[in-house]
Amino acid sequence: MTTLNRRHLLAVAAGLALPWSAPASAQAWPARPIRMISPYGAGGSNDILTRVLGDFLGRRLGQGIVVENKAGAGTRIANDFVAKAPPDGYTLLHAAAPIAIGEALYKDLPYDVHRSFAAIASTAIAPLFLVVNAQAPYRTLAEFVKHAKAQPGGATFGSPGAGSAPHLTAELLLRAAGAKGVVVQYRGDAPAYTELLAGRIDATLTAISTAVPHIQAGKLRVLGVANEERSPLYPDAPTLREQGLPSVVGYGWYGMLAPAGTPAAVVERLNAEINAAVADADVRRKAEAAGLQLRGGSAAEFSAFIGSETRKWAQIIKAANITAE
Repeated sequence: MTTLNRRHLLAVAAGLALPWSAPASAQAWPARPIRMISPYGAGGSNDILTRVLGDFLGRRLGQGIVVENKAGAGTRIANDFVAKAPPDGYTLLHAAAPIAIGEALYKDLPYDVHRSFAAIASTAIAPLFLVVNAQAPYRTLAEFVKHAKAQPGGATFGSPGAGSAPHLTAELLLRAAGAKGVVVQYRGDAPAYTELLAGRIDATLTAISTAVPHIQAGKLRVLGVANEERSPLYPDAPTLREQGLPSVVGYGWYGMLAPAGTPAAVVERLNAEINAAVADADVRRKAEAAGLQLRGGSAAEFSAFIGSETRKWAQIIKAANITAE
């Protein structure tokens, strides 16, 4: 074979190989560890579920999942970090409900919740239960609303912070019920519980895991849950919908996002694996112990959910004149 022919054959072989090089590279994902960013500090429900999902996904994907906590600024620090990360499937955000609230609450966000991220899948919700002091005279939602309307200043709710899911859901409840009220802001759930147990506020909307010890001790009472349907975490609690307030649905939620532009094949693989995780009995057991109700679903469904949450809470923020702390 002449040198010319040999070169010609090599060139043809190289040309034939080129079309296959891109898919082969895409199929190699993941080729290194994946960073999963939690927007909260260690020990909270988002952090717990992030680590549980990380363990599960790591086994399924054959790569380590490194969980990093980037807490602060109402989840904006973590959100911005992931929004600016390379869209290669190696940096993920286990986003939380405040990402859909921030657009209406803060000016000049450094990212756009609708354009800076690729939705992957919903992972869980943290149902909010309407909890009152067990010594209070009201035992149903209707009685609670009647009490609120009878008070000059209305009902008082405890909230773990301005713009939080409990705060906004309390505002939604008051407006839907046609009752007056004040939502008192505390720095976290613990001081709100102290005030509720002392009878200095009327109610709080809270995760059931926090309330259970006090319920079992006969100090607190559950009047309902602000879910679409009853929660398996505490099925005895009727929804607020069942009790005459069909529009009162609100909860904390978590879901997986990636930077916008992440390859569709990577998003599809992650969606499939997250749905496998939320169907896993061990993952479910650990999530429920943290007061979470697992979800799942398609990327399109999660994207639509974020959009609906953004619009819904923007209306409440405007109506209640809520400002960021």
